[in-house]
Amino acid sequence: MGYNELKFPLNTSFLVTGGAGFIGSNLCEAILNRGYKVRVLDNFSTGRYENLTAFMDHPNFELLEGDLRDLNICQKACKDIDYVLHQGALGSVPRSIEDPKISNDVNITGTLNMLIAARDHGVKRFVYASSSSVYGDEPNLPKMEERVGKPLSPYAITKKVNELYARNFFDLYGLETVGLRYFNVFGKGQDPHSAYAAVIPIFVKKLLKDEAPTINGDGTQSRDFTYIDNVIEANLKACLADKTACGEVFNIAYGGRVSLLELYQQISSLLNKDIKPVFGPERKGDVKHSNADIAKARCLLKYEPDVDASEGLRRTIDWYKDYLNINITFK
Repeated sequence: MGYNELKFPLNTSFLVTGGAGFIGSNLCEAILNRGYKVRVLDNFSTGRYENLTAFMDHPNFELLEGDLRDLNICQKACKDIDYVLHQGALGSVPRSIEDPKISNDVNITGTLNMLIAARDHGVKRFVYASSSSVYGDEPNLPKMEERVGKPLSPYAITKKVNELYARNFFDLYGLETVGLRYFNVFGKGQDPHSAYAAVIPIFVKKLLKDEAPTINGDGTQSRDFTYIDNVIEANLKACLADKTACGEVFNIAYGGRVSLLELYQQISSLLNKDIKPVFGPERKGDVKHSNADIAKARCLLKYEPDVDASEGLRRTIDWYKDYLNINITFK
């Protein structure tokens, strides 16, 4: 069963932290389209108002501007909420290396504040975004939830600490928490202009401008690229999953693997471009290979991703065509 068939009680209310971001705004759209209530908590440090413009006049939408580091705001945000979808964080491995303190403050203190507020207000379930970065230097593929290595960046550490806190709040207080380890999420709404933009929007933006993008390293590093619709499915199914899923973490991906060079060739082909990339130094803190085993999510969350990376790329490039107002003819 896909997420379109999921049913919540009437008047169910969701809090989406980081709702003005890429993943958060897509979650808001999916929830509102199904007739449920959404409250967004965001301080717009990385999220964008334009991601929420379409919802501002919706009767089931509420925006609360505030910072995760403020416990009082988190308490206010959780009032009368059934489900928390905690996406708010400072992403990016490079940013965390440049400024580990702010990543720690937002991602760890902010998540702890949200857990406290959710506990205090009797939230039914707290679903939170973790990351495949927690696998660190663990070399085995595919990545399995119980096998993690040494974290390679402050960002990875913050996400691992989030998992520890979430498990602890389930064990100590009975707050039903479910962690989702995202693997390289992409899709509509992903900002191509950010200084910390992900690799797919960078490739698309550069190629559309007939410029050569830079690939860090030799391009053989591989990723399990995961289309946004699969992530929406995982979040909504995590809300309704059996209680055996609580306190656990799950790989959320499609379950495939493609190198950056292969990815670049696919995007170039879709855009009818023939531009050789530039190669730069490897990025500090990056995991070399990433490929998810999603058996646990299939079993306990009933997660069945529908969109593979190739189809996701076509949909994403179609969105960028409209967003950047550029005419594209697919091969």
